[in-house]
Amino acid sequence: MSGGHLVDAFLEMMSAERGAAKNTIDAYRLDLGDYCGFLARRGSGPTAAGREQVTEYLAFLEAEGIAASSSARKLSSIRQFHKFLAADAVRGDDPTRIIASPKARRSLPKVLSIAEIDRLLSLAEAEIEAPEVSEAERAMAGRLYLLLELLYATGMRVSELVELKRAAVMRDASFLTVRGKGGKERIVPLTDRARDAVKAYLTRLEPGVWLFPAGGESGHLSRQVFARELKGLAGRAGISVARVSPHVLRHAFASHLLAGGADLRVVQTLLGHSDISTTQIYTHVLDEKLKSLVEAHHPLAEG
Repeated sequence: MSGGHLVDAFLEMMSAERGAAKNTIDAYRLDLGDYCGFLARRGSGPTAAGREQVTEYLAFLEAEGIAASSSARKLSSIRQFHKFLAADAVRGDDPTRIIASPKARRSLPKVLSIAEIDRLLSLAEAEIEAPEVSEAERAMAGRLYLLLELLYATGMRVSELVELKRAAVMRDASFLTVRGKGGKERIVPLTDRARDAVKAYLTRLEPGVWLFPAGGESGHLSRQVFARELKGLAGRAGISVARVSPHVLRHAFASHLLAGGADLRVVQTLLGHSDISTTQIYTHVLDEKLKSLVEAHHPLAEG
């Protein structure tokens, strides 16, 4: 059978036996059509292609500027196709078995400088005491200041932050109990500034379950409202709104801790990462620090 007939047989199996959706079938058809076309231009086909031809196809995709994530998806389609051919005894081996999937370069997280964080915090605090604001506006300014303090002091995920319950405040506001992914709880310490901000905020907070109550269905502040308020603060502070989000502050917390000498395992615990490989995205900070140390102290480093 030709490559086209083999692809049709594979797609029929995916639809009939595995219940693949139409969009999935269409994606397989495109990927495998491109792959078989590449093989045909080199005088080969799916029954004869070896590991070398599959590797050449991946190199061709890279040369064409195809993103690693897209190449990985195409390779996944090709793997499934060749497994099918081997299982149906169309060919006796699977040339994709030991081919590594293309790895996308993980982009470095956006991080605000310490000076920019300080500018945000200073403006948020100043807006609480602004003489021209109403009491309702003053309360909202106080809430925004505390949200900002807690986010930068703990590195919480924004969902963990807005869903904090009042009971999460522990031991004279020195610690918070944070419920993370999968319902896992962790205890995070607060800085002196964050602790003082919590205490001041609690004196004005009406009794209730949530630390940041709101009138919506959930009963607490939404992530979207906080993100909008944070971007508004950034604009007033003269910082590009596009560079600021709750997640960027989480990145800043981790990066600034590591730059200050914190242990990677400690940062992993504070961020609530189950796998340290997730935390290692921040090690570019350590790389820069080590480079600076070598340049400053190595006897042969240029002065």
